[in-house]
Amino acid sequence: MGSSPHDSYPPGLSSEEQEYLLTNLKDWSIAHGLAVRPAPSFVQPDQDPAGVLAATAPVTLFPSLFPQNCFEDGLAIQTAYNELYSAIARDEDWLKGIVEELVDIDEFVGKLWQTHLAVKKEGYVQDLSLGLFRSDYMVHTDQTSASSSGLKQVEFNTIASSFGGLSSQVSRLHKYLLSIDAYPSSATSIIKEEALRQSKSASSLAQGLAAAHRAYGPSKTGRSLCVLFVVQNPERNVFDQRHLEYALFEENDVRAFRLPFEQTLLHTKLDQERTLLYTPPSSPSTTYEVTTIYFRAGYSPDDYPEEKEWDARLHLEKSRAIKCPSVLTHLAGCKKVQQVLATPHSPHLKRFLPDDKVASKVLSTFAPIYPLDDTEAGQEAKKLAQNAESASRYVLKPQREGGGNNVYRKAIPAFLEKLPQTHWPAYILMEMIEPPPLTNAIFRNGELQRGGVIGELGVYGVCLWRNGADNKDAGQILANWEAGYLLRTKGDQSEEGGVAAGFGAVDSVCLVASGSPGA
Repeated sequence: MGSSPHDSYPPGLSSEEQEYLLTNLKDWSIAHGLAVRPAPSFVQPDQDPAGVLAATAPVTLFPSLFPQNCFEDGLAIQTAYNELYSAIARDEDWLKGIVEELVDIDEFVGKLWQTHLAVKKEGYVQDLSLGLFRSDYMVHTDQTSASSSGLKQVEFNTIASSFGGLSSQVSRLHKYLLSIDAYPSSATSIIKEEALRQSKSASSLAQGLAAAHRAYGPSKTGRSLCVLFVVQNPERNVFDQRHLEYALFEENDVRAFRLPFEQTLLHTKLDQERTLLYTPPSSPSTTYEVTTIYFRAGYSPDDYPEEKEWDARLHLEKSRAIKCPSVLTHLAGCKKVQQVLATPHSPHLKRFLPDDKVASKVLSTFAPIYPLDDTEAGQEAKKLAQNAESASRYVLKPQREGGGNNVYRKAIPAFLEKLPQTHWPAYILMEMIEPPPLTNAIFRNGELQRGGVIGELGVYGVCLWRNGADNKDAGQILANWEAGYLLRTKGDQSEEGGVAAGFGAVDSVCLVASGSPGA
């Protein structure tokens, strides 16, 4: 067989070509907010005590090759996934059965469920919920058939689905580098403008927040309305979030404020109707009525160091503001939910997606996932997980969002040996997805790393729905759209893909025909 031009992609660079490309990449990135606050390992805190510095976000030099059919499939199926997870979040009885398996062995899930029950006891006063979702996939290559590949879902994110701001910028960056001839001529036969797909995620996600803001209706108190971003402090990934905030204001004329999670109770209060009121500390004479709470914090146990953070979460959940996500939507993102849906021969998917054709398309993206409980499937999974040879085909996942939580391959048996067996059911065992080999160069913290890489496609979705609390079948979807994409690329020696956690880099797609390398 003859060699393909894809075999030598991306091309090598002369020292002059590399300097030209990197100079433009660094300057464009900072000028356009493709940036993060520098990691402490890169810039010591005492060198930047005022927190004014920014660094180029970890980014690939070249757009990565990605099969067009898989890319289009991921975008096309997102509205079905939005429908699925909004339906799960509305079905309290079904979620209760999932959560009750976890509450005694996963304190964090238990506290989230207690928060829901506390609000339910008082009575929910807001029937609308907003999801800014992201469904993450890898291209899976069937080892028995080199021509067979398709998308398999890694996970579904229901809270703080990050990098919607930076993903819009990195696709623009790669297009700009192409336009100024920063890529050598040997690559431009592959990197064509029509092969570079622009992500509109920042604008589209902001439109989702604006849709919730409008659906809230007129002010109940006569005050000006706002959206509240509840954030971590400090936040290295602040620019990613700012892009959504700026698009919300500039494109939708909606005012937003950032509120560190731990300061919630200092600057917000509920009136007698449980309307959420926010007084900016910079303007103590002005109080706003909050229409929508966008959680970019609260997804990890680390965000709740004291009981006051749980009090803050309950305080916000009780309010009339629309939550993105509500605590039930947050719980719908548990890995246990993914496992229950994806376990072979599971009957649960049809409960939420009655259209067989739609359900079949979603099912085709599932990788096999198993529980570690006392069911027949769980007993089989325990055997797989405790044997080093069979465990090498799997990843062990807890009920957590964010990078750095998973246990991979041959490390699984030793991890389980140290974990009390009563806690095993808090984890799910997922078959590893085997992506095709690719190469690229990643620029991170001023250093260039070249070599084999793995790409993970994240597809964003916006869904606004009415819960229909009095009748689980009364749920009505008011808005549902696919909202752009993110490509995260990591070295093929790294199991984790989290960019903010220091594992991956933001990237964009260079679409190629199925059957090409990367397909």
